[in-house]
Amino acid sequence: MSKTILSAKNLKTHFYTNRGVVKAVNGVNFELSCGECLCLVGESGCGKSVTALSLLRLLDSPPARIVDGKVSYGDIDLVKCPTRQLRQIRGKDIAMIFQEAQSALNPVLSIGNQITEQIKLHEKISRRQARDRALALLEEMGIPSAERVIDAYPHQLSGGMKQRAMIAMSLSCDPQILIADEPTTAVDVTIQAQILEIFRNLRARKQMSFIFITHDLAIVNEIGDRAVVMYGGRDVETAPVSQIINNPRHPYTKGLIACLPDISKTEKRLESIPGNTPNPIELPPGCPFHPRCPKAMEICNRDMPLPITISQGHTVSCHLYT
Repeated sequence: MSKTILSAKNLKTHFYTNRGVVKAVNGVNFELSCGECLCLVGESGCGKSVTALSLLRLLDSPPARIVDGKVSYGDIDLVKCPTRQLRQIRGKDIAMIFQEAQSALNPVLSIGNQITEQIKLHEKISRRQARDRALALLEEMGIPSAERVIDAYPHQLSGGMKQRAMIAMSLSCDPQILIADEPTTAVDVTIQAQILEIFRNLRARKQMSFIFITHDLAIVNEIGDRAVVMYGGRDVETAPVSQIINNPRHPYTKGLIACLPDISKTEKRLESIPGNTPNPIELPPGCPFHPRCPKAMEICNRDMPLPITISQGHTVSCHLYT
């Protein structure tokens, strides 16, 4: 891979609530290379989406607060840089596709107005030029009758159309990095395949870097270069996707792989990981996975494992390898 374009070091984001401190992200580390698709994968509640929102400081404060860590974009620390500078980076250099297009799109503005406002915020061009670019982007996303859709409102579009409009908006200023937070979750399988094809074409034509967030390992295997497996607000294993799928090392990653259905074995019973994800208000001591781990040892109850390099590009945080 080429040089690193974005990195997170010991990122911690906590929510301060009446019930206690929610440690949603509790020490995440990763690096994104130029032109790479890096997947953040894990069960619901593991901290994937909060990690993505923390990168651009898009969480409401209070209750959220980034309590530690560094997010480096070039020589800029996005955690500490002034808000005015961060606003110039959002959308222009680093764009994000949010999980629920229906919630993310403004219901009282047309699709065209939302895209053109994004363009005019970062570039000094006329509204006519911005509208022409918005129309071209909608057509590029494969939206039929783009001339009609550009003047439509979000409630007039299907889920798949809204998601494509959201992708068009994120691409409006030609960003270097695109963060996609489960962009295929609320659409059917056919639209999912079309959206993944859009991402593949973008990588081929623009050499963009992607952070792709998903809980679906089949999608990771289809689109990703490397994967960061998260659990309990931490990264527990990072490796090229082929190694994650074919040679997982962390017990949690092995459990995720074992849960995948195998159509060649029709009588095979689907496996599951026993227990539940930990409460982020009351994380267990030591390794957060040890209450569910079939290979837990005494040290796992006591000490947090440090990342160990298994092979080039493959790290795992597990006492089995220390």
